[in-house]
Amino acid sequence: MMRKFLIALPLILATPLFAQQDAAPQLPGVADAARVAAGTYAVDSRHSQVNWQVNHFGFNDYFGLFGDIKGTLQIDPANPSAAKVDVTIPIASVATSSQGLTDHLKTADFFDVAKFESARFVSTSVTVDGQKAVIKGDLTMLGVTKPVELETRFEGSGSNPMNKKATIGFHAATTIKRSEWGMTKYVPMVGDDVKLRISVAFEKEG
Repeated sequence: MMRKFLIALPLILATPLFAQQDAAPQLPGVADAARVAAGTYAVDSRHSQVNWQVNHFGFNDYFGLFGDIKGTLQIDPANPSAAKVDVTIPIASVATSSQGLTDHLKTADFFDVAKFESARFVSTSVTVDGQKAVIKGDLTMLGVTKPVELETRFEGSGSNPMNKKATIGFHAATTIKRSEWGMTKYVPMVGDDVKLRISVAFEKEG
């Protein structure tokens, strides 16, 4: 019996090491509000996007996105309802899977990028419920400003392992009617309702 135990002893001792090697690595971002530091954060433009979805002729939906987003978040975890968001989206960054469609979207039929360089969202109130929040604000696009509500979820906070900056991430969603901003071309053949899905990371300044 003792001989069998001595033979098995190296395997017993090595088991915790094997378990550590097989364990999944710890993600830097965790949905823990206690890790959020108060202050002003800037959008991580390389890793933030606004995705949109619209129906085409009643046959199917097609998708596009905006990148190169700029903006700031002011937040104090002791008073999250006082948070303020100010984000600018460069309209010319619109991208789709079709170059022809992308080029058409930039014309006066849709985003008219020669006349309007960007869209902007500025928050007016934040209502927090656990890890979720409703962010109300004004969206200015094509020279028109209308109220919008974003259903928002706190995704994670932590230190970015690449640049060591404190980072906060969120997902948000809403649906708008493009005609309310004067984009009426082809409605209703190309849908009036546009679903927006937003994924944004903010990095602490200073």
